[in-house]
Amino acid sequence: MKIWPGNAWMQTHQIALYLSAITAGCVLGLALPAASKGLENSVNPFLGLLLYATFLGMPLTRFPEAFRDTRFMGALCAVNFAVVPLVAFGLSRIVAGDQALLFGVLLVLLAPCIDYVIVFTGLAGGDSQRLLAATPLLLILQMLLVPAYLYIFAGPSAIDVIVPAPFLGALLGLIVLPLLAAALTQALAKRFTWAEPIGDWADYLMVPLMMGTLFSVVGSQIFTVSASLGQLGLAIMVFALFICIMNVLGYSAGKLFKLPTASRRAVTFSGATRNSLVVLPLALALPAELELASAVVVSQTLVELIGMLVMVHYAPKQRTTK
Repeated sequence: MKIWPGNAWMQTHQIALYLSAITAGCVLGLALPAASKGLENSVNPFLGLLLYATFLGMPLTRFPEAFRDTRFMGALCAVNFAVVPLVAFGLSRIVAGDQALLFGVLLVLLAPCIDYVIVFTGLAGGDSQRLLAATPLLLILQMLLVPAYLYIFAGPSAIDVIVPAPFLGALLGLIVLPLLAAALTQALAKRFTWAEPIGDWADYLMVPLMMGTLFSVVGSQIFTVSASLGQLGLAIMVFALFICIMNVLGYSAGKLFKLPTASRRAVTFSGATRNSLVVLPLALALPAELELASAVVVSQTLVELIGMLVMVHYAPKQRTTK
């Protein structure tokens, strides 16, 4: 029995609520630029709690079974580390004349998302459990392959700014700790009756936590993006094209690997969603001549959030497809 009857209303109107959070973040970030630092500091706590609530609703004991799905893992790796680099390289030619834009576009597009893609995949009826099981592999492969692709696509100097700390920090703080906390909560719920309602609380808080994440991400970065909007126009176009192209190619790859609908949707979302919250610290640490790269990464986040909401909105209409 659910604790809060309002949960059904929030689930029904979640897209409108998420758009409201994005709008509120834009308004606050533009009206009070000084608030951006505080909002930026709240992104990871919101995201960690959101993923904890997501993991809590999953049967964690079935992860080994999900990881043994070689067809799914094969499709996921093929899309993210073979198809995406080719698409990213082709689209990056649009901004090849500006080194900062080029580096920012490649940095963010080459790294597959390991955090809120799980939430959006679940909202769209995709197999978020299998996608979660794949996150360690996605993280390891991107740490190995992103520097190599940057070396090939942007030149030898590109790999000098890649350090593993942000990737490892994201894995620990945004995946491992929430996952362990969810596993502990599930274990307590099986042994003690007082812990049973925690899952209901987490289910109720999913929508507010997603709203908080969207609000903090947009509110903390919108002023930076708006100040550089004239320079970012081409990059924004690249990111919009990327989402459209990867929707088609990700879905096609799922069909090629003969995946069921839920797994196919997970592959599609993974291919279209990038690791912007993790690579942003890398972009912020770049030398002065490449400082625009951080605004490029942030603009990708904003384009992607809107793109994910559109994908979630239209995905249910495809649930009966085979």
